[in-house]
Amino acid sequence: MKKPYEKPVMNKLQSGLMNKFGRNPAYARKVRKEIDKVSIDDLVAEYGSPLFVYSEKSLRRKYRQMHSAFSTRYPNVVFGWSYKTNYLSTICALMHQEGAVAEVVSQMEYEKARALGVPGEKIIFNGPYKPLAALERAVAEGATINVDNMDEVYDLEKISRALNRQIRVGIRLNLDAGIYPQWSRFGFNLETGQAMDAIKRIANGKRLVLNGLHCHIGTFILEPSAYVKQVEKMVAFGYEVEKAFGFSIEYIDIGGGFPSRNCLKGTYLPPDIAVPDIDDMAEQIGQALSRSLRPGDFPKLVIESGRALVDAAGYLITSIVASKRLVDGTRAYIADAGVNLLFTSFWYKHNIELDREVAGVNENCVIYGPLCMNIDAIDEGTLLPPLTRGTRLVISPAGAYNNTQWMQFIQYRPNVVMVGEDGTVDVIREAEDLSDIVRREKLPERFAVKSR
Repeated sequence: MKKPYEKPVMNKLQSGLMNKFGRNPAYARKVRKEIDKVSIDDLVAEYGSPLFVYSEKSLRRKYRQMHSAFSTRYPNVVFGWSYKTNYLSTICALMHQEGAVAEVVSQMEYEKARALGVPGEKIIFNGPYKPLAALERAVAEGATINVDNMDEVYDLEKISRALNRQIRVGIRLNLDAGIYPQWSRFGFNLETGQAMDAIKRIANGKRLVLNGLHCHIGTFILEPSAYVKQVEKMVAFGYEVEKAFGFSIEYIDIGGGFPSRNCLKGTYLPPDIAVPDIDDMAEQIGQALSRSLRPGDFPKLVIESGRALVDAAGYLITSIVASKRLVDGTRAYIADAGVNLLFTSFWYKHNIELDREVAGVNENCVIYGPLCMNIDAIDEGTLLPPLTRGTRLVISPAGAYNNTQWMQFIQYRPNVVMVGEDGTVDVIREAEDLSDIVRREKLPERFAVKSR
């Protein structure tokens, strides 16, 4: 049988040289045949492809490492697990087992935490939109509420009058920590005096009692010095508020934003060099607190970490289902997972590993997903050897934000499993089928399809 014509392509061979990302081209030929000693073959045979896989061992180890890094440098530390990073029930329950309270940013996430059995007093309620009913419940159940805007102040004062008692609240700040972009959308600005004006209004209203400060300076922060500036400004502001209004600041919540060992698109240095060590982060934050706080003063330090805890514990296994040449000669592979599942591929150049040894010369390739959309590209420039249909790619880190931002678009969402510390594999979210898609739909009788 005559083979179809394929346009010849010339590829430059590179041996031992680094590309602009500081890596040898052979990095794309890393092979991963197992996750925590469970083979990729067995996982796909049992649970299908695509497939999300989490490592319980990695999750627990990372939490304990981060907690130790901070608690050995400051005596009063509380971790708040960021639900928006990954609110799969098993992930959240594991974090709570390890000692984290729940940090939520919506009514939905609040209800999720309560349904998991987290008491209100162990929930931190953040976010720019807290419906009145959600605030009423949070107040009644003793949650920590960080106020984002003046309308929330008015709502909380209304609740206070109805209950005939004062309500303790924190206030969210935004400030200049020396990095760009500055997250100025959330909370009250420190430098312009907006935050102090809001606290003055709270004090004059006499319905609310300020007892904490919250500030989240951004995401994937690579500069420890930004947290140093944040802490110094928050502590100084807390003492200013105490002097002016008599409020006692019981906690300083520095949010999250710690990076994982992922690679932002456009960066030249690999994560091992670009991403600061968590011990260095903790050391600089601890020293900033020591310098700024008065002797004997140890307000609670709240850390709302998400990405740095869960990202490296998550993997996405996807299979090559087809290949082709694009009009410019670039080799393209189509995978059974796309941006519908790996939403973070818009911003990160993920690590891609093969499930087997593959011979042949590396070639610059693009990897597309199964969606009928031109934006569905997992990687638009990665070096891979010739791959056959059925070859599996193991993509990581994939634990942060993908299972909260994934979309039911064109394709069903797949199984999610966790490999336990003892090697047991549990399904922690079942693959969808059509019933999940149509369950909430209503079809009026007049539109029913009638067979002829």
